[in-house]
Amino acid sequence: MKFSVQQVADLLGGIIEGNPLDEIDTLSKIEEGTAGSLCFLANPKYTPFIYQTKATAVIVSKEFTADKEITPSLIKVEDPYTSYASLLKLYNEIKMPKAVISSNASISEKANLGSNVYVGDFAVISEHAQIGNNCFIFPQVYVGSNCKIGDNTILFSGVKVYSDCVIGASCTLHSGVVIGADGFGFALQNDTQSVKVAQIGNVVIEDFVEIGANTCIDRATMGSTFIRQGVKMDNHIQIGHNVEIGENTVIAAQTGVSGSTKVGKNCIIGGQVGIIGHLTIGNNVKIAGQSGIECNLKDDSIVQGSPAFDVRKYKKAYVHFRNISALEQRITDLERALSNKSK
Repeated sequence: MKFSVQQVADLLGGIIEGNPLDEIDTLSKIEEGTAGSLCFLANPKYTPFIYQTKATAVIVSKEFTADKEITPSLIKVEDPYTSYASLLKLYNEIKMPKAVISSNASISEKANLGSNVYVGDFAVISEHAQIGNNCFIFPQVYVGSNCKIGDNTILFSGVKVYSDCVIGASCTLHSGVVIGADGFGFALQNDTQSVKVAQIGNVVIEDFVEIGANTCIDRATMGSTFIRQGVKMDNHIQIGHNVEIGENTVIAAQTGVSGSTKVGKNCIIGGQVGIIGHLTIGNNVKIAGQSGIECNLKDDSIVQGSPAFDVRKYKKAYVHFRNISALEQRITDLERALSNKSK
């Protein structure tokens, strides 16, 4: 599908410097631009590429001024990165399949599907499940009984949603996500045996949540595990039973949050972070990658390390840690000098 530079500029509310009739049929990085491609310039370190790129058009800031001749047309906007992101979203929507229900899908007669829904091959939608309008249920997705999926939500291939779970509107779950598997609940009977505690709760995911591939969110023992509105999760994350993740919190890959921990709003959690159970993490908290959290954190905390503590103290301590061999040698030399002096 082709678009003119003018059409793109109209969509973004941008100003054109160049030929508005030039045609665009793909998107690219500025350093890899080719004829017919559209790219963007947001980071100043990539500025040299705008004079080299073969792209047909480049989205730039309204403040950008070329200091030598350039080939592509310019589309000037307030925020190039945000504008390009909106184009990527539109491009992705264009590629999505049409609303059709595969004859190879297994859909219960007691399920309720909204309008304009796509259901792919070998997807399973169980009894009393409710699928909202404009949803995409890709091949081999499983939606358990009594589940509710909100409008405009996308479940990519291989997503499994266990019974009674709720997923809000405009959510995206990537391949391999498991929602509502049993929480890790066992009662230790003796040194060798444990008895499983039934997990009878569910998972509630609110609107505008995105969950990366192979992430698992466990159902509550009782009540619900909550993922609040606007949360973004990377791949390979484990969320334990009865956890609550607050609004707009962002979590990077390979992080684990143990059962019954409450994470506040607007937090940023780096990759490979481990958080033990039954903690309270405040709002606006930042946790550096590979940190281990074993105590409550107040609002606006910034921590690092395992066990984690204030990031400024951590960095000071780490300077000493890196120099510990030299410090040890200095102490040894001092002790030797004092010993020789006393003889």
